[in-house]
Amino acid sequence: MNLPNKLTLLRVILIPFFLLFMYIDFPFHYAVALVIFAAASITDALDGKIARKRGLVTNFGKFLDPLADKVLVIAALTVFVDLNDVNMGAIPLIIITAREFMVSGLRLLAADSGVVVAAGIWGKLKTAFTMVAIVAILFWLSLCGDFSLSLSDSLVKAVDNVVIPILIWISTILTVVSAAVYLKGYWHLIDSDK
Repeated sequence: MNLPNKLTLLRVILIPFFLLFMYIDFPFHYAVALVIFAAASITDALDGKIARKRGLVTNFGKFLDPLADKVLVIAALTVFVDLNDVNMGAIPLIIITAREFMVSGLRLLAADSGVVVAAGIWGKLKTAFTMVAIVAILFWLSLCGDFSLSLSDSLVKAVDNVVIPILIWISTILTVVSAAVYLKGYWHLIDSDK
């Protein structure tokens, strides 16, 4: 197994550990979850670059890399909704999850037609922004939950009720835009008569 595939596999392996540290309440558990999520996000940035630069692109990597990204992001957003630690609600999670199913289905149709659906700039932007937003949210949860800093109520309310929802909704909007771009580019593969 080559290095990019090992990095992708590491990202998959880190997901249950991220979930474990989010759910088990012990000192600095948010900080540990933050480090794990950040490490997983870094592997996402590295594996593709290394694979392309060294000519190590494989079918295994093409399959697992986008799947690992999707599971990592959806796992984090699901935990946020489930633990009720983040003011986001389920609607962004549903939209983001639906987009991932749609793009995966579109890729299957394209593969059946011999077409490869490469990640476009909007998809990469969506993934990068969402991962950065999740890291920022985990950092905030760690500051408030792990370190119990004496922050003013107005600052806590501003971040919880304004900043975090804005980050989540920007991610959601980028998700919708990237879905629309994929649909427009590959609409010819969707034929209701076939």
